[in-house]
Amino acid sequence: MIRALLYQAVMLSLLLGTTACQHDLKQPTDQPSSTEKPMWKKEFSQQLPLLGHRNWILVVDQAYPLQSAAGIEIIDTQQPLKPVLGELLRMISTAGHIKPIIYTDLELNYLNDSICPGSEAARNDLKEVLKEYPLHTLLHEEVFGKLDQASKLFQVIVLKTTSRIPYSSVFIELDCGYWTTEGEQALRAKMKADAKP
Repeated sequence: MIRALLYQAVMLSLLLGTTACQHDLKQPTDQPSSTEKPMWKKEFSQQLPLLGHRNWILVVDQAYPLQSAAGIEIIDTQQPLKPVLGELLRMISTAGHIKPIIYTDLELNYLNDSICPGSEAARNDLKEVLKEYPLHTLLHEEVFGKLDQASKLFQVIVLKTTSRIPYSSVFIELDCGYWTTEGEQALRAKMKADAKP
């Protein structure tokens, strides 16, 4: 009787131990903990110190094409556009050596929920995130023309998101963070004046 009870107790503890081990095995090991950065932020933060004037960063919808140009690198964030864009702008602002010139697609201004459900909320999300920045709107094809030229000489980083709203992508041309347009104009005027005989 005692032997049977002892056998049942051993079997029960083995069963519980096996179940606990199996439960631990099912936990995903590649998921970041709450204190870890998402993978896209880790990848991007390694690139950020290398980026400068005339580089581009794109935060794009899910249908953005895989491009063949050598100067374009795509990072799949696997996250919605709004938080990725907000975090990206925060990272740029703390870097100090660069500042963003922001372009959005003109077509987004003409979308509404009757044509494309969710487009009005997407437009409002962009307005909220970009409210502190001057915005430039261009036709989608014009933005691609700029990118085509830039990618021949300068690195373009594409942060692909889970957004499924057409024309919701944001295109960021980087400028020098510690030099102004006014400073450049004054420099060029001085150089021109000094060059006169």
